[in-house]
Amino acid sequence: MYYNYWNLIKPPFDNVPDPSMYVDCHASMENAIAETLFAIEEGRDSLAVIVGDVGLGKTLSLRMIIDSLEQEKYKIALITNPGISFCQLLKEIIGQLTGVRCDVGRKGDLLETFNRLLFDTIDEGRRVLIFIDEANAISPATLESLRLLTNMQDDLINLFTVVLAGQMELARRLEHPKRKNLFQRIGTYNRIDKIHSENLVKNYVETRLKLAGGTTKIFTDDAFIQLWEHSEHGVPRLINKISKLCLKAGETNEFSEITGDVVRQIGERFCKLTGPAIQRRRPRKRFEKEVVQDQYQEMEPAHTPGEVLVGYERDNRVSYIEQLRPVELKESVEKSSLTMTEDFGRDTKTDMIANDVVSEESSDPAQEASRSVEQRQCDDEVRPVIEKEGCGEVEIGTIKVRVNVPAQLIKRAQSLTRESRIKVAGAVAAQTLQQHPQLVSSQQSDPVHVWGEIREFVLNMLGKEKKVSVM
Repeated sequence: MYYNYWNLIKPPFDNVPDPSMYVDCHASMENAIAETLFAIEEGRDSLAVIVGDVGLGKTLSLRMIIDSLEQEKYKIALITNPGISFCQLLKEIIGQLTGVRCDVGRKGDLLETFNRLLFDTIDEGRRVLIFIDEANAISPATLESLRLLTNMQDDLINLFTVVLAGQMELARRLEHPKRKNLFQRIGTYNRIDKIHSENLVKNYVETRLKLAGGTTKIFTDDAFIQLWEHSEHGVPRLINKISKLCLKAGETNEFSEITGDVVRQIGERFCKLTGPAIQRRRPRKRFEKEVVQDQYQEMEPAHTPGEVLVGYERDNRVSYIEQLRPVELKESVEKSSLTMTEDFGRDTKTDMIANDVVSEESSDPAQEASRSVEQRQCDDEVRPVIEKEGCGEVEIGTIKVRVNVPAQLIKRAQSLTRESRIKVAGAVAAQTLQQHPQLVSSQQSDPVHVWGEIREFVLNMLGKEKKVSVM
């Protein structure tokens, strides 16, 4: 094994809550342990809470507390997976306290069984302790039931103590004004923080090596500087992980010591396995309907004209902004060829006319000559429907453009949500831009702004059916 190479008798940095590997250099953890022991042994409080971010030692703290107690004075239940219903949680607690599986099903019967167990334990000269790890996973309903459970106390003393340990989410929930009645019952309330200096990290690592049987210096002084940096400035779980990888690398390469360069390489290698691997994945580009429907909703006020939000890296919640020149945006709109059949289906030919927003200036003899006979026949069939449509004229600068919206499309739009109408209006505006390139031919024309004006005009037509003239 790798630790034998370093003349150790056991692994020094395994991420397990082993009380024998506890290092007395983590001040906030020491305070949490001491105050929780006070709440149990002397204060006899009904509730004690330990909170902290991931990897800081909450589970180890619970193990240290349990090991520090005089076992003959208590009956102890330790719950490590509390993301279950209150009845299941209570059955698990009763099962651990009695050593027999609890088959009671009804909540009322469970509460009666638990209450009887409390008084039987007191009669034996002992108290019940309930430790719940990962308490941030407890549902709000179960948390409220636990509060009510603390009402099962004697007139003179508290019959049991519940110790909750969880991430900062637990703290936020406990401190919410709605849970004031629960928060006031907390006897001790502690937060575990990081190991807050390089010297303490050095003490932590060297002490664990000694506890594992080490007698010689393994990490050089400059290694602790790198270890501090790559452990997010003192997260014990990360210190353990990187240190163990360094010892393994030392065995593989037959090093006589672990230097700062070794720690740096291990730390950077670990970062490459987690961070940049996600960042290398390019966000998908939303050039079709999404770029035109979302640009005004998702662009922040600080964005400049022509700056379009084209995607997200969702894992890291990092926004990617791509600068598009007006010509590029125009090309992207021309590529969209968005049809209303995506939103309304293909059940009638009337739905197809939304893909042909007709205006007075849209005819092109060269394009007409290239159209197939089948396309012309289709046009002849739907033209009578096109003539019965809502018409309007939008003015962009000095150019006036007639926008025709099919009457059936306007009628259907009345039953849609505003979000769906915005999508439809955006698609019609994109096709209008495609059919009227003169709107953005000028270098001073901002296609985003032009598209937005047309979209608002169309949206007004879709949202006010009675004001649209139907011929």
